[in-house]
Amino acid sequence: MNIEQARFNMIEQQIRPWDVLDVDVLKIIEETPRELYVPAQHRKLAFADLEIPLDHNQFMMSPKLEARMLQALQIQADDKILEIGTGSGYVTACLAKLGKHVDSIEYYQNLSDQAQTTLHEQKLNNVNFLVGDILDNNFFSTHINKQYDVIAINASMPKYCTMFEELLTETGRLFVVAGLAPAMQAKLITRISDHGFNHTNLFETNLQALIGMQSPQVFEL
Repeated sequence: MNIEQARFNMIEQQIRPWDVLDVDVLKIIEETPRELYVPAQHRKLAFADLEIPLDHNQFMMSPKLEARMLQALQIQADDKILEIGTGSGYVTACLAKLGKHVDSIEYYQNLSDQAQTTLHEQKLNNVNFLVGDILDNNFFSTHINKQYDVIAINASMPKYCTMFEELLTETGRLFVVAGLAPAMQAKLITRISDHGFNHTNLFETNLQALIGMQSPQVFEL
């Protein structure tokens, strides 16, 4: 496989046609070696338009969804970022290159360890890796005690809850996918005042639920 040709095709045939035109985002995607963050057994799929399996029945998002999220967040060079769901570490790397600092939280220790190793090999040292359950009150109160300019949630919420909104700085942006398959809604939440938030629906997609968030019960008559 010609990796650089495959990367070019991914950008030109998947990402740009999905309305990702931000020059900085495209540059970061072009310069970040996605293939190094993909499990070895799936490396041939690194640039395919699909989710790639990870350990513990987790998945890397498709390239176009990663790109749309990065574009929507409008990350600035001095932004402090919270990432929920380190996964493979690929999105973490892109966030670290776009912003100033990233706190990245992963539920599974081995996924966090693998991502940390890859990012350090790539000389990305502005990331703080944490392992735990973001929905656990003790973990949340112990580790999440500051505000962020950007919050990227790499999983969906079956029913949107506002628990992360208070972590946003004024003008801070949060990306999340909410709802139930097959038509979940990608949303951008922007803080506009102490108690005011603007919710914008971006596009429909489908994404694995955040660990610990159960889908609402659906009853059929």
